[in-house]
Amino acid sequence: MSTPLPISRLPALRGALLALGAAVLFGISTPFVQRAGVGVGPFTTAALLYAGAALLGALLRKPPEREAALRRGDAPRLALMALFGAVIGPVALAWGLQRTSGTSASLMLALEALFTVVLARVLYGETMDKRVWCAMVLLMVGGLTLIVDTGGTGPAAGAGAAAGTGALFGLLAVLAATAAWGVDNTLSRALAERDPAQVVLGKSALGASAAAVIGWAAGEPLPHLLAAAALVGIGACGYGLSLRLYLLAQRAFGAARTGSVFAFAPFIGAAVAIALGERALSVGMMAGAALMLAGVALHLAEAHEHAHDHEPVDHEHAHSHGDGHHTHTHAQMPVGEHSHPHRHAPMRHAHSHVPDVHHMHPH
Repeated sequence: MSTPLPISRLPALRGALLALGAAVLFGISTPFVQRAGVGVGPFTTAALLYAGAALLGALLRKPPEREAALRRGDAPRLALMALFGAVIGPVALAWGLQRTSGTSASLMLALEALFTVVLARVLYGETMDKRVWCAMVLLMVGGLTLIVDTGGTGPAAGAGAAAGTGALFGLLAVLAATAAWGVDNTLSRALAERDPAQVVLGKSALGASAAAVIGWAAGEPLPHLLAAAALVGIGACGYGLSLRLYLLAQRAFGAARTGSVFAFAPFIGAAVAIALGERALSVGMMAGAALMLAGVALHLAEAHEHAHDHEPVDHEHAHSHGDGHHTHTHAQMPVGEHSHPHRHAPMRHAHSHVPDVHHMHPH
């Protein structure tokens, strides 16, 4: 039977805004990591960044009656997320940042969205209509426009073939970081219904510990106290809080769309690098930014609606009543979002929706 729903006509709006917030925080962090990490080894840099993220995760944890707690079975996935997202990704980025410009590195990170979208499509079968594909294309073309506009600029640009080779390897290292984070983003989709602060804490603590041990074994020198404090602070905001918002965005509208909106991060990073005096604003950069803004706007306005069936399912996640999907009752109805195991009865209805945890049906 059909059920009238008090649901927003723009269900993607919340997810897109969360993803945009994550993009802004991460984008701002990239040029600052380059400056704070001068003279600090890549493994030590990664360890300090994720130590800051772990501290933030510990501070923001919620009780199990508010958010679903991590389970023992989540450990293997969390370990893989730590490997790709908290060791390989930041180490490759830190190494690359020491060999290329902050602007170039920030813009290369636009390709992270491509890896995330492809993996989300293949592994989760997330539905993407023409509007979503158009938004993704605009974001990707905008990011590539920014990369082309950057050209060969780097700290050693114009210093000969050897310097150019160093900058190229730096960009390739940043590319490897984007691929690693694309894998991490896809793995994290399955944990988006857990307490995001616990996911941040678990992933970051594992990653920081592994990177610190490898850095110590590799003989990386201890950083100065000021540099260490700066990297921890950058990690708390640009990695910890950003990841928390990213997970909430995945919960709201899926991995592919979150990864697509997150492609806006490179523009933010490039803009900060310019503000710090790295290079002048160009026509190519403005064109790329305009394309990316158009792509984000399309995501914000997404409205996908049709009649669909909900199969019976038992699961646990933070939810509230009155959304048309959580119709179970309590002896005393809780106020606001809460978490507990609950069952969804079979249902058929029509409303605007995105591929969140309740709308992974095929098309």
